[in-house]
Amino acid sequence: MIKKGDFVKISYTARLEDGTVIDSTDEEVAKEHGVYEEGARYGDMVVVVGDGHVLKGLDENLEGKEVGYKGRVEVPPEKAFGEYDPEKKEIISIAKFKEKPSVGQRIRVGERTGVVEKVIGRRAIVDFNHPLAGKKIIFDYEIKEIVEKPEDKIRHLFLIYTGKEMSPTIEDGKVVVEIPKDVSLNQYFLLGKFTVVDQIFKHLQEINEVVFTEKFERPGLEEKKAKRKRTRKKKAEEKVEEKIESETAE
Repeated sequence: MIKKGDFVKISYTARLEDGTVIDSTDEEVAKEHGVYEEGARYGDMVVVVGDGHVLKGLDENLEGKEVGYKGRVEVPPEKAFGEYDPEKKEIISIAKFKEKPSVGQRIRVGERTGVVEKVIGRRAIVDFNHPLAGKKIIFDYEIKEIVEKPEDKIRHLFLIYTGKEMSPTIEDGKVVVEIPKDVSLNQYFLLGKFTVVDQIFKHLQEINEVVFTEKFERPGLEEKKAKRKRTRKKKAEEKVEEKIESETAE
């Protein structure tokens, strides 16, 4: 039975009560229903049960199920994007915007994101509720597998919190992760990696140390390595051909 703390691989499609698809792990389904996002990662996703990687209602529904389960769960607003709160509407002077806002436009005010509901004269009514607040969300989902290997768990934690695919190694309770040069200065990655460390210690009791390493090579060295590899391959092929010719002559 699946329990809190398990790393579970799932797929799902989420709909509103009227059947409108709002999200899917299936790329083709997302494209078919107009919810495809360029650059988004599609395919089965791994979540840690109980850690809030999916909506609370779906997260709770995973518990007690078994691998291979296919089913549906209807998630009420309070366990989805919250109830609709009319108090979250505000009247804001358009002088606070760089450009005159338009109805339906998503805008950011401080740390909040809202939608312009009306523009009246020099003022705009902005709704700071989540666009899906007050909506019931219906998930059709499948549980594909439980991730067991520590290396795979850590790899998925990096995907969840940094969006990057990493290849950790584990030996004697120590995790070693080589940081690729292209992400070493990525602020999102740098912040996310500390969360990953916390999650490693939380979910993998056998891990006592996490080490990040960086490797820098002399410019052009990679090309030289590739050239040597091609040369070795060519020589190996020539030896095989010579052996075949020799055996044929005999």
